[in-house]
Amino acid sequence: MKNGNMHVNSNDPLGAAISVVTQGARGLSDLLGAYQKRDPAARTKLEVLLLYPGVHAVIMHRVSNWLWRHHLRFLARLNSQIARHMTGIEIHPGATIGRRFVIDHGMGIVIGETAQVGNDCLIYHGVTLGGTGKDRGKRHPTLGDHVLVGCNASVLGPVTIGNHSRVAAEAVVLHDVPPYSTVAGVPAHVVRSVNDKDEVVHSSASLRVDDEEDICLDCDTLIMHHRRVVRM
Repeated sequence: MKNGNMHVNSNDPLGAAISVVTQGARGLSDLLGAYQKRDPAARTKLEVLLLYPGVHAVIMHRVSNWLWRHHLRFLARLNSQIARHMTGIEIHPGATIGRRFVIDHGMGIVIGETAQVGNDCLIYHGVTLGGTGKDRGKRHPTLGDHVLVGCNASVLGPVTIGNHSRVAAEAVVLHDVPPYSTVAGVPAHVVRSVNDKDEVVHSSASLRVDDEEDICLDCDTLIMHHRRVVRM
């Protein structure tokens, strides 16, 4: 899994500065494009940049994470708290966030210090990527690439959510989730998976975070399944 942090050559300050600006502009453009792709209401990149709290939270986290990695811990935490009050989204400065990370609505999201989020992930409001209170060191979840986490879901502890997997709304995940799987319930269990390699290649987009309409349909299905599980 690749993260979104940029590494530059400290021996060439001018080249490093140009690289940071270039990579930052490209990364921002990709991020805004990801919102346009996944949100039918996102009409222009300018609108997304100015009005979407998820974008503001990610941009401010990049600053906080840079400060954190350069041992400016107080400033990092201060900036993250400002972002929290501005957006309602709390991302610890130590968390590793990949490229094109889309936060839909975002209010109430909490992402812990040792959490790792891969590229092209999508999470909804109320999601917690937290710890269990029992672990030391790496104590928060790892999301692979193209992972979707539904609203009010909790992923707790140093678990790994495999690439192209989905977590249903209000699910509580306490164990690893294999790639190309969908989990639901409390505690969460696999309700759908693609195991055969040919089936993976030819499967519909319903196990991929690539198509907004399919994401909405699949989330509705997962919510209905979860309600049935709760009633049992």
